Amino acid sequence: MRETSAQRREVKLFIDGEYVPSAANKTFPVHNPATQEIIADVHEATREDVDRACQAARRAFETGPWRTMTIKERCAKVRRMAEIIMERQEELARLEALDVGKPYPVAFEFEIPRAAHNLKFFADFVEQHGSETYPMEEAYLNYTRYEPVGVAALITPWNLPFMLTTWKLGPCLAAGNTAVIKPAEPTPLTVSLLGEIAKEAGIPDGVVNIVQGFGPGSTGEFMTTHPEVDLISFTGETKTGKAIMKNGADTLKRVSFELGGKAANIVFEDADLEKAIPTSIRAAFLNSGQVCLAGSRILIQRSIFDEFVERFRSAASMLKVGDPQDSSTNMGPLVSEEHYLKVTSYINIAEAEHSQLVFGGKRPELPHYLSNGYYLEPTIYIQENPQARICQEEIFGPIVTLIPFDTEEEALQIANNTEYGLNAVVWTESLQRAHRVAHKVRAGTVWVNCWFVRDLRAPFGGFKKSGIGREGGHHSLEFFTEAKTVCLALS
Repeated sequence: MRETSAQRREVKLFIDGEYVPSAANKTFPVHNPATQEIIADVHEATREDVDRACQAARRAFETGPWRTMTIKERCAKVRRMAEIIMERQEELARLEALDVGKPYPVAFEFEIPRAAHNLKFFADFVEQHGSETYPMEEAYLNYTRYEPVGVAALITPWNLPFMLTTWKLGPCLAAGNTAVIKPAEPTPLTVSLLGEIAKEAGIPDGVVNIVQGFGPGSTGEFMTTHPEVDLISFTGETKTGKAIMKNGADTLKRVSFELGGKAANIVFEDADLEKAIPTSIRAAFLNSGQVCLAGSRILIQRSIFDEFVERFRSAASMLKVGDPQDSSTNMGPLVSEEHYLKVTSYINIAEAEHSQLVFGGKRPELPHYLSNGYYLEPTIYIQENPQARICQEEIFGPIVTLIPFDTEEEALQIANNTEYGLNAVVWTESLQRAHRVAHKVRAGTVWVNCWFVRDLRAPFGGFKKSGIGREGGHHSLEFFTEAKTVCLALS
């Protein structure tokens, strides 16, 4: 699996330390979204395969050395995974660009290094983490221990597959748990390599398992209902999160969900547009808008609305849409035909809602070899009605709406009047307004005069239907551990 050319691959399951075919020997194709060429045949896990993976993870947890290993030794192996990832940085970035359709420089310069950092950060964090002691006068001493929970089901999305898998795997492993990973079916290639990376790093067999497949009636359902799974960490659509929560209810599995978003990017009249314009372009169109944190609703104070629209349109028109493997490409294709049809359906919705098209809205002209790819121009609409569907629903593509507002109170009402609450952005040069608005926006993360800046110690998650729980720093540690109190009599 080390090749990164467009040759057709066979992707097997990784169970108990080895790559194996599915019990039914059934496969499904994975396409290059830039060309529609089939680039891999992926083995779909049966119920039997998922059971073998979960049983292997349980054995590795209960009887293997991983849980009882010293924290220092365990975290050293997690750090070694991070080192191997950076040794294979170019290979992984090329494969991620091929599989997802994102520009290669984004994968190489940001996502693969961040994936390695995820593992190293949590290894360092867990190793350095202390615990509490509570003396009771002179008769008793209470102290806490943080012990691993057990077998974790890690279900990851297709838009940032490698990076977001290590975001979950890092704290899971460092805390002493074992894992069964299910990558998203459209983009399984880089995540499948985590098996051999873990093995090379000295992770014992059965600690990391990877099963491929779909959701209902397939791998995802088999995992989330399996009695050996103790906890589920999921990133993806809100609808899928609801189904997973139901699946895990009978066995009281703990869950951590990062779900959908429809971020408000609020631009006040005193904003520094030299910073706000390029960052808003990035927030709207990075990874072709296929980012849960995308600033897809841009709220602009009316006094600067016309200027912002023109400058934003001009900046969008400069984005190069094309081959993800070309280092000059800014935007690649959408991930699949199904997703392309969903995203482009909002063009008809926008027209029906009398949205004003500012730029884009059609397939770009591209070289012949990309003629079958799932491409869409960066697309910008003006919409005065913040309740329009294109302002409320998560499109997850390169479609952004520009919404005018007059007052701070109106901006807050528009920003908060949605079922989502993952993140928001505020642009202002007023310190007082920055704090005031950030405190009143109902979102898990509010960036002021920036976007997508992450300190991994800080909590990450969403309000409302954007998630359950928080990840990052001690929040991840709390999810992946059981806190135990030991009360010791001193006399």
